[in-house]
Amino acid sequence: MSRITYKIIGGIDGKRVEDILDGIGTLKVAIVGDIALDVYWRADMTRSELSRETPHFPLPVIQEWMSPGGAGNVAANVAALNPSKACMIGIIGDDWRGDMLYKELKKRGVDTSGVIKGVDRVTNAYCKPLRRGISDVEYEDPRIDFENFRPLAETDEQRLTTEIESIAADSDVLCVTDQMRFGCITPTIRNKIMEISSKGVKVIVDSRDRIGLYRNVILKPNDVEAYRAMNSDKDPKDATIDQLIETALELSKRNHSLVCMTLGARGCVYIEDGEAYYIPSPEVEPPIDTCGAGDTFLSAFSCALALGAEGYEAAAIANIAASITIKKIGVTGTATIEEIKARVVSNT
Repeated sequence: MSRITYKIIGGIDGKRVEDILDGIGTLKVAIVGDIALDVYWRADMTRSELSRETPHFPLPVIQEWMSPGGAGNVAANVAALNPSKACMIGIIGDDWRGDMLYKELKKRGVDTSGVIKGVDRVTNAYCKPLRRGISDVEYEDPRIDFENFRPLAETDEQRLTTEIESIAADSDVLCVTDQMRFGCITPTIRNKIMEISSKGVKVIVDSRDRIGLYRNVILKPNDVEAYRAMNSDKDPKDATIDQLIETALELSKRNHSLVCMTLGARGCVYIEDGEAYYIPSPEVEPPIDTCGAGDTFLSAFSCALALGAEGYEAAAIANIAASITIKKIGVTGTATIEEIKARVVSNT
């Protein structure tokens, strides 16, 4: 392997962050993808008594809360930045989980006009039972998942395509979260997303298994997703920064796309026109909770780009936003403009 040349971006000036983010109140952001409802049940096992009907100790639930998950969490993170509009496009089922998802999205300031109820669909949900006993240690039981196991109906696909075309045409940036095997991003909708990008709308794509299928958009994979897209059987966690950058460069060249590849605690890599930038993450002391950090990164990166930031500047801002949410333990957190500005000041 030849020596990889890249620039290291050590941080971003606080005044520059203010200049970029101060215009966010005028920004219109569209988010399309696989929405889910995150459901949490906290059980106090000291209150459990052996059931009279079965040989089991039930979980006495003393607390229940819910939040948007999947693409819904991206929308919640966008809304927390307080743009002019954060519009969610996706599909739910005609069930109680869908009703709650509507409610939780609206509670966070997300416009749900692009969310439709599908034909014979269930609302994606991840239900997480948490149990405590005498000590303060909390354990999470196996998750209970609600997911669809058949392709999207053609009528739903047509309705979603119409929503995407209409809302994206009035948006400054389109964030795509493509997660589920039988989710709302079908091949037809993926082609429509790429067509929208070709018409000049900024499109940033995050996809768990299909990032390699998108062309001429801005790709935001993590290191594992990028390696899979390049058919590499290596473990990126063992890779050097040079090797990671080489993979991102190859993906960018093959897919004719800008690439921002996140590296977990190591930060991220940004590729544009064959130029590579390495942006380390701010140091964060444990304890941390990385759940949802990628969603925070995607939202902040997309908004900063739409506001005129250079790609490496947007990546630096997104690193800061993610460093804020990982300190919010036990919740799928968000980062506000004020928190981002304060973190930049504290790091300088």
